Amino acid sequence: MTAAPPSQSHHPHDGDIAISVRGLKNAFGTQIVHENLDLDVRRGEILGVVGGSGTGKSVLMRSIIGLQPPVDGEINVFGEPTIGRSDEDVQALRKRWGVLFQGGALFSTLTVAENIEVPLREFYPQIGPQLRNEIAAYKIRMTGLPPEAGPKFPSELSGGMKKRAGLARALAIDPDLLFLDEPTAGLDPIGAAAFDEQTRQLQQTLGLTVFLITHDLDTLYAICDRVAVLADKKVIAVGTIDELLATEHPWIQEYFNGPRGRAATSSRKVIEQEISHKADGADTAGKDKD
Repeated sequence: MTAAPPSQSHHPHDGDIAISVRGLKNAFGTQIVHENLDLDVRRGEILGVVGGSGTGKSVLMRSIIGLQPPVDGEINVFGEPTIGRSDEDVQALRKRWGVLFQGGALFSTLTVAENIEVPLREFYPQIGPQLRNEIAAYKIRMTGLPPEAGPKFPSELSGGMKKRAGLARALAIDPDLLFLDEPTAGLDPIGAAAFDEQTRQLQQTLGLTVFLITHDLDTLYAICDRVAVLADKKVIAVGTIDELLATEHPWIQEYFNGPRGRAATSSRKVIEQEISHKADGADTAGKDKD
C-alpha cells in the first residue's frame, strides 16, 4: 500500500502560509501541463521543487508570479489572490518577491549595478541616483560579489558571478519571498555548494521564504526544509526527504534512491558526522577549561 503524501499529515494555519495554490491547471494548446495541482509553501522555509523534465516546474513558478496565466485554479500569496486582478492591485504584492531566473537573466547592455537598480527604478522611482547606487553596492556585498563587480557587464563575469549578480537583483527591494529557478545549474560542485550556503545564510538572516526549483540533490539535502515533487501533472507529495523516502511512488524512489541520491545521502552523513565531531570537540574543550 502506498503511503499518504506527507503534505496530508500536517495542516498549518493560514497565517503560516506564504503561497497557496489550489486546483491549478496550466495548458499550452491541447497539452496539459498541470491538472488540479495543490501546493502550500510555509512562511520562512526553503521549499525545494523537483520533478522530471516536462513536469512544469518553471511553469508553476511563472504562474505564481503572474507571468503564465493559468487556465484554472487559485493562487494566493501572503493571503492575497493574484489571478484576475489588475496590475495596480498586485503591484504592492510584487514588491514582496524577488526572482532569480535560470542563468541569471541579466540585461547584457547594463552593468551589474545597473541590473540591480532595475527593480528600484520600477517600484521606487522616487529614489535618487545616489541612493540607488548605494543600495546596489550593498546588495553586491551582501551576495558575496567583490565591489569591483558593480561596473562590469555580464559578459565579463564568470558563471558563478552571474548567478550572484542575479541574486543581488532579486534581493534589491528587500523581498519577503525569493524564487530561485535552477540556481546552481552549470556551476562546479564547489561553486554550487558556496551558492547553497549563501542562500541558507541569506534566508536565515533576512527571514526569507524561498521557492527553489532544482535538479541538484546536494542542494536538496543541504538547505531545503521540505521538498515538493511534481509528477502526473500535479504535486504528488510534499515533505522532508526522510518523509518522501517513506512513500512508494516509483519516481520518488528512483530519484532519491538512485546512484546520485545515494551519493548525496552519503555526503550528508559525512557532513553530519563532521558537525557532530566538531560539537563534541567543543564540549570537550569546554570541560577541560572547567
